[in-house]
Amino acid sequence: MTSFAAAKAAENPNAFAVRDPKKSYSWAEADDILNRVVNGLLKYDLGTDHRIAIFAENAAETALANIGGLLAGVSVVPVNFHLTAEEVAYILSDSGARLLFVDGATAERGLEAAAEAGIETIIAWDAEHVAGVIHWPDWLAGNSADNPPTNMTPRPNLLYTSGTTGRPKGTPLPPTMFAGGETIDEHLRLMREMAEVAGLSDGTQLVVGPLYHTGPLSAARSLARGAPLVVLGRFDAEKTLAAIEEYKIEGTLMVPTHFVRMLALPEDVRNKYDTSSLDRIAHTGAKCPVDVKRAMIEWLGPVLFEAYGASEVGTTNQITSEEWLEHPGSVGKTNEPFEAMILDDDDNPLPPNTEGRLFFKDTTGRGVVYHNDPEKTAAAHIAPGVFTLGEIGYMDEDGYVYITDRFSDMVVSGGVNIYPAESEQIIIDHPDVQDVACIGVPNPEMGEELKALVIPRDAGHVPAAEDIITWCRDRLSHYKCPRSVDFVDDLGRNTMGKVNKRKLKKPYWP
Repeated sequence: MTSFAAAKAAENPNAFAVRDPKKSYSWAEADDILNRVVNGLLKYDLGTDHRIAIFAENAAETALANIGGLLAGVSVVPVNFHLTAEEVAYILSDSGARLLFVDGATAERGLEAAAEAGIETIIAWDAEHVAGVIHWPDWLAGNSADNPPTNMTPRPNLLYTSGTTGRPKGTPLPPTMFAGGETIDEHLRLMREMAEVAGLSDGTQLVVGPLYHTGPLSAARSLARGAPLVVLGRFDAEKTLAAIEEYKIEGTLMVPTHFVRMLALPEDVRNKYDTSSLDRIAHTGAKCPVDVKRAMIEWLGPVLFEAYGASEVGTTNQITSEEWLEHPGSVGKTNEPFEAMILDDDDNPLPPNTEGRLFFKDTTGRGVVYHNDPEKTAAAHIAPGVFTLGEIGYMDEDGYVYITDRFSDMVVSGGVNIYPAESEQIIIDHPDVQDVACIGVPNPEMGEELKALVIPRDAGHVPAAEDIITWCRDRLSHYKCPRSVDFVDDLGRNTMGKVNKRKLKKPYWP
């Protein structure tokens, strides 16, 4: 047997282990599937990196494939299911993945990307209409259900973040989020120990965010330590509340946009669902407005647990509801092995309660690591292990960190990181565009949205804003494209050709 799921299968084989809106698998069924996934993956030559990719929307199978990869000692690359075939092909090639899982919604793009990346094995679920793939039920049936070995070396996910220069960057799941160990057996034991130290429950967990994101993926890994898992698709506020009541959810991870949508429900709708089972709602992905967080705590109680950090390094800061009520607006104190520091523009430390650039020192010396790119890795640091996530803030005398602004170009929309460079490189090729800069502007639901500031090539022939957006969407994933366009006369480029985006953003922010 492959995991703590095996113990659950022995104790209560018919209880559900993982389910989505369409199907449910018992612990006995999940254990059988995981055995077959592990034994199946062990048949393939997955290269020196032992790497596979999963390009699929949220489903029970998406979670099981991820966990099966972990238990097989495979490094899984979760791929954003919104991406175009060209964008997926880049990630597959850059990561060195040798096998690809897809579903009915992504199969066609996955086949095109796999062909470009030289991947021959594509396994698909819910894709009976698609030719050229190995169908999941057939693949499982062809693999042994016997207990697989557990002496393989566990390998972390390789995660891809949006690229500051137009290409995404691969980063391995950091040690603060990956239990490590010499074998799968040891990894599972360490995983449980990490969960116990963090106070995580073995009760039913709910996934409401996409499984290509670090946070929801971490929740999915709880299945490997024996926690039942409910996987929902595209976020729906009322369906989320209904799932919490029906399955007595104890833990989940959300982003502030989810909170805004839940709070927007009529009060009678919110109050008709029993949410008393909730023990922890972790939230991350973007700064949560003070009024939104306070309203959530007043509604659901002190169950909110904020984690601040990034895929590259894990959680640098965290704060409980009780602490937050005493320090409203803070993202909490800094976790080991990190040390927070507020620096001025010359990298000199600033005193408490003084706004500056927020940096962290990883006392292990690791800091940020980018896959197969030592130059980008070095460029991410101002000193060994000293890095920034691009935020401006301050730290009080007690060590509580507050985020006030951002000095990087990154835009966070609905908890999703968007780097404007990707859209800019597409829009600049439009025949009617002379220059462009994309910035983040306020959005009441998403926090921020991307806006393009465009200088038309001919002032007497200004293209329609819709044409610019369509041009971008035809060539790039829609979520990376601007939602609005303003036409301007000047972007204020300096003699080096650089744009001060903080200055461009200022008129749009109150």
